[in-house]
Amino acid sequence: MTKGLVIKSTGSWYTVKEESGKLYSCKIKGKFRMKGIRTTNPISVGDIVYFDLVSQSESDQEETVGLIKKIEPRKNYIIRKSSNLSKQSQIIAANVDQAFLIVTITHPRTLTGFIDRFLVSAEAYRIPVKLVFNKLDLYNEEDYEVLEDYLHIYEGAGYKCLQVAAAKDFNMDTLRDEMAGKINVLSGHSGVGKSTIINKLEPGLEIKTAAISEIHQQGKHTTTFAEMHEMQNGGYIIDTPGVRGFGITDIEKKELSHYFPDIFAKSEECQFNNCTHQHEPKCAVKLAVEEGEIAYTRYESYLSMMEDTDEKYR
Repeated sequence: MTKGLVIKSTGSWYTVKEESGKLYSCKIKGKFRMKGIRTTNPISVGDIVYFDLVSQSESDQEETVGLIKKIEPRKNYIIRKSSNLSKQSQIIAANVDQAFLIVTITHPRTLTGFIDRFLVSAEAYRIPVKLVFNKLDLYNEEDYEVLEDYLHIYEGAGYKCLQVAAAKDFNMDTLRDEMAGKINVLSGHSGVGKSTIINKLEPGLEIKTAAISEIHQQGKHTTTFAEMHEMQNGGYIIDTPGVRGFGITDIEKKELSHYFPDIFAKSEECQFNNCTHQHEPKCAVKLAVEEGEIAYTRYESYLSMMEDTDEKYR
């Protein structure tokens, strides 16, 4: 069997880069089930796979394709609930070193609830996240005030925040240096500028971009499938389709606070070891929220996700 890295997924076909650098179109042989997780995509970009090469006739022509028979165990992955009503989930990327969530204060606005859900999902699978605030060139005075609030919230919670204006090439060298030599996944809402950022980081890629809808302030899905791109500095960028929602999955209610570093740090001071930080007396987390040590939006997100876990067990 041949070993390779999945660099593109289109649902039923996968582009796999063999160790020598040669690319093969591959499909799955049989069914895969990873740790019992029901997913819409059993194989994702970033997976290490083993495949056999076979000849296939297509329009009176013979071509060599790969049949994927085995997947190496993943060191981590980013997963989200599917947008449909099924209980399946979608793995966005696997075996990544770090994630960059692209955030915009305007054109479109990224809400803190979305940011928190992404951060929790990444924390649950031990994936370091950095926030990239893009489109600074479009901000007015009010937008900059909101930006300061966001920076206070997330730097206070322990996350590194970068400020860029990809369209103007502002601070892109700093972002490029952060990605050097690592497998990086980029995520965020449609329209936050992921494709523009990638084009500035690696101009030769020429990723397709699209304008923002002036009516809905949302971007169009220019990236349809996840794809990994090689960088000149030894790193890789995984470009992912824009997401409008990010439902958490596979997180136990009693573990949820562990994935909020700011809440978890304070929870050690709570009177009860099993404090849920909702209704218990002498809760250090609730006191920290009242005194402004923990941002109220972070606590609000925590309560919202606790409700989600309640729904799951009902």
